[in-house]
Order: sequence, then structure tokens, then C-alpha cells
Amino acid sequence: MSQLTAIPPVAAPARRLRVASVVVVGLVAAALLAAVHLTQGTADVGLADLVRLLLDGSGTEQEVAVVVASRMPRLLAGVLVGVALGVSGAALQSIARNPLASPDTLGVDAGAYLLLVLAIALRWTLPLPFAGGLAFVGGLAAAALVLTLASGAGSGPTRLVLAGSAIAMALDSVTVTLLLLFRTETSGLFAWGSGSLAQYGLSSVTWMGPLVLLTAGALVALSGRLDIHGLGDDAAAVLGVNSRRLRLVVVLLAVLLAAASVTVAGPIGFVGLAAPAIVRLLGPRIPGLLRHRVLLPVSALSGIVVVLGADVLVRFALGAQVGGVEVPTGVVTSLFGAVFLVVLACRYRSSGPVRPAPVARSSRLRGRRGFVVVAVVVAVAAGAAAVSGLLLGDAWLLTGDLANWVAGRSGPIVTNVLDARVPRVLAALVAGAALAVAGAIIQAGCRNPLAEPGILGVTSGAGLGAVLVLTLVPTAGTWPITGAAFAGAMVASVVVFGLAARGGLESDRLVLIGVGVAAAADALITVVIVLTDPWSIAKALTWLSGSTYRRTLPLVVPATTVLLLSVPLLGGAHRTLDLLAVDDDTPRLVGVRLDRARPLLLGVACLLTATAVSAVGVISFVGLVAPHAARALVGARHARMLPVAALLGALLVSAADTLGRTVIAPGQLPAGLLAALVGTPYFVWLLWRSRSVD
Repeated sequence: MSQLTAIPPVAAPARRLRVASVVVVGLVAAALLAAVHLTQGTADVGLADLVRLLLDGSGTEQEVAVVVASRMPRLLAGVLVGVALGVSGAALQSIARNPLASPDTLGVDAGAYLLLVLAIALRWTLPLPFAGGLAFVGGLAAAALVLTLASGAGSGPTRLVLAGSAIAMALDSVTVTLLLLFRTETSGLFAWGSGSLAQYGLSSVTWMGPLVLLTAGALVALSGRLDIHGLGDDAAAVLGVNSRRLRLVVVLLAVLLAAASVTVAGPIGFVGLAAPAIVRLLGPRIPGLLRHRVLLPVSALSGIVVVLGADVLVRFALGAQVGGVEVPTGVVTSLFGAVFLVVLACRYRSSGPVRPAPVARSSRLRGRRGFVVVAVVVAVAAGAAAVSGLLLGDAWLLTGDLANWVAGRSGPIVTNVLDARVPRVLAALVAGAALAVAGAIIQAGCRNPLAEPGILGVTSGAGLGAVLVLTLVPTAGTWPITGAAFAGAMVASVVVFGLAARGGLESDRLVLIGVGVAAAADALITVVIVLTDPWSIAKALTWLSGSTYRRTLPLVVPATTVLLLSVPLLGGAHRTLDLLAVDDDTPRLVGVRLDRARPLLLGVACLLTATAVSAVGVISFVGLVAPHAARALVGARHARMLPVAALLGALLVSAADTLGRTVIAPGQLPAGLLAALVGTPYFVWLLWRSRSVD
């Protein structure tokens, strides 16, 4: 069994002195951080001025204004967010009996943030309580979906993180699209979307503070029932606790706390995971600490320390202006939480072999004739999608126009339109094929049917490398961007696979580490973007949402070159991929050296991902959907599955790009959004199907 599969019931008697010591240490740490926090800022108001102001009320108007209008609201917002997320995370972990449950991993933050951005984009003027209610609806819907998908047979930390990551990625895609389409209305929301404590007065704290205190108090009042719930549903029923009703009440209260936090400061990442996890790590050494009447308040105190510590750190490291205004506090908490998740993943012990993907178990088209039929049909569909991409858009063309352009007889208008569209269509086709092949390689090499470059952090690493060059060297050419994307993808893959390989390349551990590395890379991307000028922000956001906008033929050359060079390599390695997908022993028996074959193939997957990112930006789920669909159609043999997966990937991205350029023309939707809208339901279906798999 895994060390992380469940939260053990609390049975140890309380040691009041030790528990009191923990509380005292936490209070002292919070008080010291609060004191330092109040001294940080752009105005020249030091600790002595603050002490004098607090003791006798003497001080200049400027000092009073700084403390009352800026520093105190920021401090109180940090305290409120720490309490809300600490208690919310602890309650969710207990009710789900899963140490990785939190507002982040359940998609609560992403759902709440999406509805708030939508309201602002549509220029809805909502009072703060109504905004909090809107955030609650979005967060609750996301949490309900993730908890449903994560339940059933084989439920555990990895399943919950996979479901939460997939739903959050889809919601984030929609959010980024809104930020791009409504740039004027949503100006400044990108940084706030990573969690910012910057406040304009006390209104948000005044409105949300009582709600957070009352909700946290209600959860503490349920402490006894939560203790009994930890014994299991059957034991809880014997002791008079209705676990189903308790789950509903606790989830509602926990989501309400998370929604209040998002309303005040945006989605501050991983505090709900890290704060209670720190307390739980101390639990075995301090009997009684894990009883919920103690766990919940101490988790709130831990959340305060984490949030204030992150805010103090970012302003100390980057200065009051940059760290206090431009770089959101949530970036630091996300980095801290990502490291924490990786550490927890490294402690993971295998809970058994990986189950095959249910969608790949049967197919009537696995024979040679069936393969040829499927390949021809998919190739024709991909070709039709490419032709449609050339003809459709803000200006609709005819096939005769396309024929005249090929023959060099088209007029200037048609020529200009097709000269701009051809690179976009080629970029979509090549990038889709590259991502699909990369996903197939990663699934075989990791023996995880739900792995793909996005979930394992490879795509985020490539995106970080590309965004660094785009923002720091705006005039950089195609190959520097591609090289930076490849470097980022390789660094991410080395970290993920290197850490996962310690103690064996266990599938669940690999996924957890990959999600942590992806979160860290996304946080660093946010830092890079918010520290650059507005023009670079728009350009970077376009890349992060996956778009072929303004692509030229030179940008397609790297991805095309790598894809063509990988064909003969994978043609000779398809049997090795078949063996890698089975286990570690079978390849050794037939003379395959895993220490050479696996790194080489995974390196090819990283290179394909990097060049795809350099061509169209960050697009998720293609590396998951295309291999699964190909496996369902022609079977698991990579000699047949890889070409069909490549064609399906090209079809998916090309169709998404065409729809994005057509449905709201002359406006455009990023291809990554539409790919996510297709990929997310497919991923949800895979998880739903596997709920009943033993």
C-alpha cells in the first residue's frame, strides 16, 4: 500500500503540553512575520514608527495613511487567506481521506477564478458578497466533478491529482482565453490570478472576514464527527455518523472558505495543501495534534505562517515595489507547494501495478486490413481539416482560389490570405502530430496510460524556456526560441524522471512529481510575464493558450525537421516501445538495455514536445487523447498505433485551429482552448470508465 493512500484514524491520546508548545511556536512565528510584514513597503515607515503609532496613536498623516490604507489591509488579507485555506485544506483532506486533497488539487481555485474573470470580462458590477457567491458556485462545481471522478475502484492520491489537474488545466485554458479576448476589461487580472495580497482598503476583509470565521468555526464544531469519519464509513455508521451527509456539509463549508479566499486575494496556490500537510507530518511525534479540534485551528495557524512568510520573502527578495505590487504572493506559495508535493511524491510507495487504459482493451480493427482502413480514413480526415483550414477564417475562399494560388494565378487578396494561412495550417498539423507521438512514447516509457507531456511537466518546462526568450529577447529568431523550449523541456524531464527513478520508475510517483514540476514551471512563467512590458505579456499569453497566430514558415521548420527525423528512429524502436509498455523484466530478457533505451526515447519525446511548443505554444491533452484513440482503433502495437496517433493529433489541432479562427471571426479563439474542450471530456470519460476497474 502507498504511504499516501489514506489518512490514518486518530487514536493516540493527547499530550497537552506538546500540543500547546506547537501552538505557542506557531503564534510566535506568526507574530514575528506580522511585525516584519508591517515594516515592508515603499513608504519610509519603520518598526519604531509603527510601535509608536500603535501604542500612543502619535504619528504623521502619511504614516497613518500608509498603515491604515495599505499595510494593515494587506496583513489582514494574508491572515484571512491563511486561515481560510489552512482550514479548507485540512477539512478536505480529512473528508476525502486523502493527504493530497486541497482547493488546488480539487480544482476549486480554478473554478472560482474562472467565474470571477467571466463576470469582470462581461462588465458585471457585483458587490463583494455576490462576487464571493459566484466564486463559490464555480469552486463547488469543479470540486464536485473532481471528487466524483476520483472516487471508485483504485481511488487514491494520484487519481485525485490527475482528475484535479485535468479539470484545472481546462478551466485555466478558458480563463486565459477570456484574458486574451477581453484585454481591456481584464487588465491586471493575470497577476491577480496567481494570488495577490495587494488591497485597496479594508472592504474585502470586512466583508469576508466574518464569513471565514463563522465557516471555520462550523468546521471546528464538526471535529468530533470528523474524528469518527476517519475510522471508515462502516465504523462511523455504527457510531451514529452519516458519512455521506457529513461529506456534503464539509465539502460545502471547505469550498466556501476557498471561494472567500479567492474573492479577497485571487487563487493563492498550494497553501491548502502545504499548511495542513505540515501539521500532519508533525502529528506522529505529537499525540493529539491530529484530533480535528486541534488540527483545524493549528492548520489555520500554519496557513497564516505560510502566506505571510511567502509575502515577506517575495518583498524581501525583489524589493517593496516589485515584490509588493508586481509579483503576486501566490507565486511563492506555488513554488513552495510544488516542492512540497514533489517531496511527498518521493515518499510514495507503490500500491500495485498500473492498470491498462480501459479504452484500449478491445478493438475490431486490429488486423492489417483494419489498420489500413483506419489509417486511410484518418489521413483523409486530416487532409480535409487542412483544406478547411486554408479555406475558412475571417475571409472564406473557394477550392478554385486554392488551385489558382498553387498555380500562381491568384489575385493579391487571395494571395495575402493564403500566404498567412498556409504556415498556420502547417504549424497545427505538425505540432499536433509531434505532441501525439510524444504522448505515445511517454505513456509506453512510463507505463502510465494517463501520462502526457502536459501532466508530466514537460510542456510547462518547454513553455517556460520559450517565454523566457520571448519576453527577455523579443527580437529572437525561430531557432533560439526552439532551443530555449527544448532546454526547458529537458530540464523538466530530467528533474521528473530523475526523481521518479529513485526506488524504481513507479507510475504514480512519476505523475505526482510531474504535476509538482509543472506547477513550479507555471509559477516561474507568471514571474517572467508580470515583470515584463504589456506587449510581451500579450505575446506570452498567446503562446500559453496555444495559438497559430502570426506563425510563419520558419517557425514550422524545427518541428517539421524533428518529426521527420524521428520517423526512422521510431520505426526501428517500435518493438522496444511495445516491450517497455509491459514491464522492466521482459525487455531485459530479450536483450533490451533499459538504461539506454528509455532515456533515448523519452529524450525524443521531449524534443518533439519542445518543437511543438515553439511552433504553436502550449497545447494540452493532445498527447493524451490521440494515443488513446489510436490504441482503441488499431490496438496497442506501436508499429500501427504511432502513425494513427500522429494523424489523429494533426487532425485534432488543425480542426481546433480552424474553428478558433472561424467561429468568432474576425476575432480568434486559441487552438489550445478548443483542444482542451475536446480533451477534457475524453480524459473525464477515461477516468469515469476506470472507476469500476479492479
